[in-house]
Amino acid sequence: MTDLNTLIVFARVAEAGSLSGAARRTGMPVSTVSRKIAELEDQLGVRLIERSTRHLRLTDVGQEVLAQAQRGLEIGEAVDSIVSNRISEVRGTLRLSAPPSLSDSLLAPLIGAFQASYPGVSVHVFVTSRMVDHISEGIDIALRFGRLSDSALVSRPLLRYRHLLLASPDYLDGRRLDDPDHLRDHRLLAFAFEPQLYRWILHRGSEKRTIEFQPNLAMNDYAGIAALLTAGSGIGELPALVAHGLVAQRRLVEVLPNWRFEPLEFSIVHLGNRHIARPVRLFKEFAIQAAPKLFRDLPV
Repeated sequence: MTDLNTLIVFARVAEAGSLSGAARRTGMPVSTVSRKIAELEDQLGVRLIERSTRHLRLTDVGQEVLAQAQRGLEIGEAVDSIVSNRISEVRGTLRLSAPPSLSDSLLAPLIGAFQASYPGVSVHVFVTSRMVDHISEGIDIALRFGRLSDSALVSRPLLRYRHLLLASPDYLDGRRLDDPDHLRDHRLLAFAFEPQLYRWILHRGSEKRTIEFQPNLAMNDYAGIAALLTAGSGIGELPALVAHGLVAQRRLVEVLPNWRFEPLEFSIVHLGNRHIARPVRLFKEFAIQAAPKLFRDLPV
C-alpha cells in the first residue's frame, strides 16, 4: 500500500514546481523530499517526474498519480481541521473526586463557572471521604485535604485554612469559654463514624493542648454537623470551607478564638503531567485561579 505521507510530499512538489519549493512548504530538507519521491517511483515502478537542472515536469503517469495525491492532501488537511476544532472547542469528560460536605460551598460554584467557559466538557463527580485510586477508578482529578504521599501523583495547593471550633449564639447564650478544659462541660459534636474517645489538638502560640472526650454526637458528614450546630446542639469542629458562610452570617461563632487548630492544605491532585488531557489541564488551571476568589480571607 502506498504511503499517504509520501503521496502528500509528491503533491507538494507538483504544486511548488520544484523540490526546494516543496521542501520549504513541508519543512523538510531538500534531500528528504528527493528521497521520498525516488522511493515512491521505486515502489510504483514508474517515473513520475522528469527532472532537469532548472525545471521538473510530471510524466503522464505522474499527472494521474497527482490527482490521487491531491485527494490525500485534502484528507490530511481535513483531519488537521477536525483535530484543531476539537481542541479549540474543548470537549470531553472530566471525572472528579471530592470529599463530602463541599458540594454547595465549593464544587457547585467551581464546576458551574468552569462549564460556563467550557460547555463541551461533561463533569462526573464522585463524592467520597476515602483516598481514590486514580487508575483503577478512572479519576482524572481529586480534591484532597492534607499532604500527598503517593509519588506517582502531582499535587498543587488550592487553599490553606484551619478548622474552627464553633457553636451557635443561642447555644452559648452569652457564656464564654476561657480554657480548652472547659469544653468537657459542654455537648460536643465530632466528625467520626462511631461515638468513641476523640481528640482535639489546639494551639495558642507555642502552647499546645490536647482535649480528649467522648462526643455526644458523632457523624462523618460536616454538612450534617453544621446543621446541628446552627440548631444549637452543642460545640463542634468544622472546616473553614464549610463554615465560612455560617460564620459570616453570625449563625455560628468561634469558641475559644485564641486557641486554634493547625492549618491544613486543600489540594488538587492528578496523575503525572505528561500527556495530560486538555479538559484536565484546563480545570486544574481554572480551579487554582478561581478557588481563592471563592474563599477570600480564610482563617489560617
